[in-house]
Amino acid sequence: MARLPLIDPETTSGDIRAAFDRMPVKLNIFRMMAHAEANAIPLMRLANSILHKQKLSAVNRELLILQAAQLEGGTYEWRQHVPIALGVGVTQAQIDAVERADYGATAFNEAERALLVFGREVVEKVRVGDAAFAGMRKHFSDQEIVEAIVALGFYMMMARLTEATETDLDPAAGMAVFDSGKKRSS
Repeated sequence: MARLPLIDPETTSGDIRAAFDRMPVKLNIFRMMAHAEANAIPLMRLANSILHKQKLSAVNRELLILQAAQLEGGTYEWRQHVPIALGVGVTQAQIDAVERADYGATAFNEAERALLVFGREVVEKVRVGDAAFAGMRKHFSDQEIVEAIVALGFYMMMARLTEATETDLDPAAGMAVFDSGKKRSS
């Protein structure tokens, strides 16, 4: 049971109501986020831009989202993003390796290993070491590096939101929510 009541989408108005009306599934994370009225819409827009507008590939983005969820104990985000990760091409072996924090696994190529080493340092150390940063520079553009940090930071925040409030887990909505956001980004 969530520590705060989930906002009933039917009781909202304005932009928040419009956002809920467009959602194929009214996920509890958004119902919790709606308490922060001034922030809810900008956060939803940021989430959508991370999922659909970044240059960083969908596979790399989902690896980072799963990594942030695993490192931060974000059970809600893990549940929602495993189906999305599979839907965009992440393999089950890669998901299993991220769950074990085994970033050297053979399931990953050299660029993915560099990405995950970098991601772990962003989450755990904040100030990334020279070796991890050089690994990213070898495989990713400046834009992709910054996008990776933005994605990690956003999903760290979402894990904190759902864990601190004990937001009730929804069944995995996966690609239904992902695809609806994709349509709005086009």
